[in-house]
Amino acid sequence: MTLSVIPIRVEKKQTSFDLYQSIVDSLDNVVLENGDVLVISSKYISNSQNRLLDLEKIRPSTDALVLSKKYQLSPKFSEAILRESDTVFGGIAGFVLTSSDNVLAPNAGIDKSNVKKGTIILYPDNPYLIAEQLRRKIFLNLGASIGVIIVDSRLMPTRVGTSGIAIACAGLEPVQDMRAQKDLDGNPLKVTLQATADNLATIANHKMGEGSESTPIAIVKNSGARLTARKISPTEMAISSDLCVYVRGFQEKK
Repeated sequence: MTLSVIPIRVEKKQTSFDLYQSIVDSLDNVVLENGDVLVISSKYISNSQNRLLDLEKIRPSTDALVLSKKYQLSPKFSEAILRESDTVFGGIAGFVLTSSDNVLAPNAGIDKSNVKKGTIILYPDNPYLIAEQLRRKIFLNLGASIGVIIVDSRLMPTRVGTSGIAIACAGLEPVQDMRAQKDLDGNPLKVTLQATADNLATIANHKMGEGSESTPIAIVKNSGARLTARKISPTEMAISSDLCVYVRGFQEKK
């Protein structure tokens, strides 16, 4: 069976809405089947939660003023970044490199696209809970055992353009441990962990697009992902910055 991705077009919504019902209504003639993986844009979920901020209503702190001056950002936007960040690592003019919900992201994943001018959109609240709730509702109401991935775009170090990253998932094993397996030459693999959820997020993100496509949902069929009914922990796809080769490498360079 060949892997396939079906992008789902939806109507743009300006206010909070019922995420599950919106997804079901948008499926049209697409049938969710056992083993499918439902991939949803994090920003679409944020819209359903009304995770929008009017920049004019933000009052910058002293730390935000310092960050603003250092990285040439508006004080109000800097304050939003600080509120949404777990850690601030550094940055360049216009961008602050942060960790937000265990995801390394410029400007804490805050986006200014596809929203009204002067408004910003944040990462969704409790993305793992949202993914699990969607998985359960689809199983109970539609009878399909599926995986769910919440996807965002990311920049890769030294690479041009964006790819997908799973900021949360449910119903599938997010990482495949290949350690102790052998390569083509019979050598045992010592460190290989395959990022299944991130790989599927990138595949789906390629079809979902980044601009005016209005396809924030995709169905991945025949992915070969291993489904599970256990609750996925946010720590399963993330490692601390102390163990990250990129973060540690750049810090040692300083």
